Amino acid sequence: MNKETKGMLIGFVGILIFSLTLPVTKLAILSFNPYFIAFGRATLAGAVALAYLALKREPMLAKADISKFVVIALGVVFGFPILTTVAMTHGSSSHGAVILGMMPLATTVIGVVRFGERPSLGFWLVSLLGAALVVIYALVKSSGSFTLVDILLVLGGICACIGYVEGGELSRKMNPRAVISWALVISLPFNIIFSYFTFDSAYFDAGMSAWTIFIYLSLFPMFIGFFFWYEGLAIGGIARVSQVQLIQPFCTLVAASILLGDSLTWMNLVFAVLVVSTVILGKKMLIKRA
Repeated sequence: MNKETKGMLIGFVGILIFSLTLPVTKLAILSFNPYFIAFGRATLAGAVALAYLALKREPMLAKADISKFVVIALGVVFGFPILTTVAMTHGSSSHGAVILGMMPLATTVIGVVRFGERPSLGFWLVSLLGAALVVIYALVKSSGSFTLVDILLVLGGICACIGYVEGGELSRKMNPRAVISWALVISLPFNIIFSYFTFDSAYFDAGMSAWTIFIYLSLFPMFIGFFFWYEGLAIGGIARVSQVQLIQPFCTLVAASILLGDSLTWMNLVFAVLVVSTVILGKKMLIKRA
């Protein structure tokens, strides 16, 4: 098995974890304020990350890398969670899933600009085709127009992609688990403060189910999912492995169907087949790494 295939397989595990984020967030909003969800889950994840770093005795950050971790934190600890959680208070997870389907192309573009990866022309065409498919799907589902929810999701997706690219590159020279752990730890003081001000005493009576959902959001898409995702990006390359994200919208659609009762239509299935096909084609295209 070559490095690109191994990276895609490892990254796919991370994508499966991430694909549950929107529908599970939709459930969490039934019990908690969206801002408490965003800051609170980052606080819990940060506490676990701090314990992980201490247990593994990971070395302290190099001064030259601190700014990179700030960028990662702004992208995946603050930007994406806040924007998408707020979006879920107004829109459906199914709709959000297809909008975030544009993330692979955004990740590739950011990777090219930031680190000099050079996808072939064929790769660009396949990526654009995949992105076009999810855009068409989104427009058809929303009667041909974009909404505030779409804007929040797009901005959130861009934030996530920036964090993905920076974290994926750092993971090539240090433990991928330490990368997301440090990003969570350096943002922990801010998340503790914001969690305190967004917490409501009524949450104590939210029930076991609500808190289980909250814990899942804290530990899996906020922490453990990045173990696989950053390692996959580091092994297989940002441009190649980011294409696995094209499968995420349809994994989310299935999850929304199971967890929220959203209906799966023939159009969903047809677009799923088309998008997965672009992933297969993209894997065959040449990627030159700087």
